[in-house]
Amino acid sequence: MRVLLTGGTGYIGGTVLERLIAKGHQITALVRNSDKAKVVRAKGAEAAIADLSDGEAIRKLVAESDGVIHLASPGDETGAAVEEVAVANMLRALQNTGKAFVHTTGVWDHGSGSAITESTPMNAPRLTAWRVPIAERVRTAPGVRSSVVAPAVVYGRGGGLLNLVAAGQRTAGGAPALTMIGPGDQHWSTVHVDDVAELYILALEKASAGSYFLGASGVNPTVREITEAVSQSLGLSGRVQAEPVAHTLERLGLHGEALLLDQQASGETARRALGWSPSRPTVLEDIAATSFESAS
Repeated sequence: MRVLLTGGTGYIGGTVLERLIAKGHQITALVRNSDKAKVVRAKGAEAAIADLSDGEAIRKLVAESDGVIHLASPGDETGAAVEEVAVANMLRALQNTGKAFVHTTGVWDHGSGSAITESTPMNAPRLTAWRVPIAERVRTAPGVRSSVVAPAVVYGRGGGLLNLVAAGQRTAGGAPALTMIGPGDQHWSTVHVDDVAELYILALEKASAGSYFLGASGVNPTVREITEAVSQSLGLSGRVQAEPVAHTLERLGLHGEALLLDQQASGETARRALGWSPSRPTVLEDIAATSFESAS
């Protein structure tokens, strides 16, 4: 397929790009500047330099493609507005073509829950609430083989939120402990970056119109378990200390509010509908094999 990929220099998108190339797809990666263009070209993709808000460029690139995987996001306060414009232009170009469009949200949009599935009602934290109506618009777009992937907390290849855990404050004294994000009893649904990258490609190739998939491995450790493993890797002998919720919110703001959610998800729908089979090391196994920076 001729695939338009946004976010191809990002953490997840870069892995998706590698997998697409390996499977023989012809990739055009939308990038913001010449430096990022060099990165995607080095991996075997064509580069198109344009901004997500450039409607004419977006519509032309979409029209020239057989399918789209959309992973890019500004990651700042402009995210909602930019996403509104980008998705509107993509859907306009895709309408009634039957082409594939894979869009991205996240498991946080469901809020807390001990058995989160694709049918669990949305209860998004303020950080991501804007994503919910956009994802619904994608799923109901006429004449588009649209699907939405909602990754859990992504780890692997030395990236992702584990670095935020490792950068936590250390307590004072001769036996310092690593401060947890919140009380530590909340669960995080997790997925390896290589596994979730394969889910995006399966959705591109096989998903039916209007599909929605949680990208979750089914491994849902507590923040305490994760932080203890990171502490061990940092040479702190697994010592951890809880952080008052108020302090987490003060330190991390809306991001902290999302990280305090207590979530457990399985990702069974993608296994059943697409044959997705997460096989990489679990998050705790990955931490044990990762060397984090020792300085806070």
